[in-house]
Amino acid sequence: MSQPIPIPPRFLERMSLLLGEEFPAFAESLQQSPVHGLRVNTLKLSAEQFKKACPFPLDAGVPWCPSAFTFPQVGEIRHEPGKHPYHLAGLYYLQDPSAMSAAELLAPQPGERVLDLAASPGGKTTHLASLMQGRGLLVANEIKTSRIHHLEANVQRWGADNVVVTNETPERLADHFGACFNRVLVDAPCSGEGMFRKDMGARLDWSEEMLTGCAIRQTNILRVAAHLVRPGGRLLYSTCTFAPEEDEGVAAQFLKEQPEFEVESLPQLSGFSPGHPEWSKASDQSLNLTGAVRLFPHRLAGEGHFAILFKRKDGPAHDGPDPFLPGRIPAEEWRLWLAFKDQVLDQEFPEERLWQAGQRLYLLPESLPVMKGLRTSIPGVWLGTFKKERFEPAHPLALCLHPGHAKKSLDLRSDSREMAAYLRGESLPSTGMPGWTLITADGWPLGWGKRVQGVVKNHFPRGWQIWS
Repeated sequence: MSQPIPIPPRFLERMSLLLGEEFPAFAESLQQSPVHGLRVNTLKLSAEQFKKACPFPLDAGVPWCPSAFTFPQVGEIRHEPGKHPYHLAGLYYLQDPSAMSAAELLAPQPGERVLDLAASPGGKTTHLASLMQGRGLLVANEIKTSRIHHLEANVQRWGADNVVVTNETPERLADHFGACFNRVLVDAPCSGEGMFRKDMGARLDWSEEMLTGCAIRQTNILRVAAHLVRPGGRLLYSTCTFAPEEDEGVAAQFLKEQPEFEVESLPQLSGFSPGHPEWSKASDQSLNLTGAVRLFPHRLAGEGHFAILFKRKDGPAHDGPDPFLPGRIPAEEWRLWLAFKDQVLDQEFPEERLWQAGQRLYLLPESLPVMKGLRTSIPGVWLGTFKKERFEPAHPLALCLHPGHAKKSLDLRSDSREMAAYLRGESLPSTGMPGWTLITADGWPLGWGKRVQGVVKNHFPRGWQIWS
């Protein structure tokens, strides 16, 4: 067995100087196992409903996130939460509890325009979608094409119908949208000091030179993000690092460059610590950096985080691009869609939000602006594909449905052999009416099958299957 990579000694020296008498408790916490967190998809069920149905033990709730719980280490429980059918059905997201603070502190409201500027793998995007209750517009952007697949999968699994996924630079988004967002989240790429308990790679990569490079990149991202926030709007900057250069230092530089922004003090919730302007050479006492919050693993159940909320006082208002008008769907395709909907679904979809792109049919967010010129990988919920004389449903359609929204369903127990077979891509014997059938896990929509002559042919996406 290989030896674990040690925590960088220079990092410990730095933290000792910053934390003083708190350092022994902090250092001891780094030797403990990481905390595992689970956040419930409140677009589908409440935290209390999930707690009653949860097939594995849960520990305590998360004080700053009412929809979340901690749970024991994977080796201590029977089921792996990341492979459970409930996870594939989008009932919850696995996330470090401290990382849940960002969306809660930004506090988006239903009906607003919200931007998650560095969104992959999607933890904060799905959290924002839940807080928005599926209303308004949420743009989830990821600049790295290599990371976009994880974001897409998690957004689709969540089942929110107000999310658009883009693969753009912040500069192109600013040129396209202007200052039209009510709230912007910049969960910036960082040195990852808050990942040291669970990511040996973060320990290996760490260096003081890395901190400097990260701070430069973070400052540049925030500089562009400022142009996307409308007057009166909020911009939350967060990291999963403890380094003052990347936290208070970047915040101070931003405020010096952007006088139209001010710090809006965040609540000091259970276990939170205020910002420390004295830790950064770049900050001064006039900037109200104590209004930020720091989360340390020796003070709460989480790995560590930093967050600061900026409010834009003034600046040019901008309504953003014109609304996108989908246009009418051709008569033949419309006939195929209506036939499918009438035979398979017990759910209405607003006609004015339906859009055909090529052979695909999408349900667009209710306030989608023109996106022409942007690399958009998910413009809304992919409902299905028009094929010769038929409409074939897409997997994201299944995941945006709720129990009772399909006229034909095959319910499988989540712990059954039939469920394991379905997730392996196997067909299932099943009597009943032929045609498209919604497969559910203990009643929760999971994917599609098509019943033909007493057999449900499997249409669970190959990339989502569990081979075991």
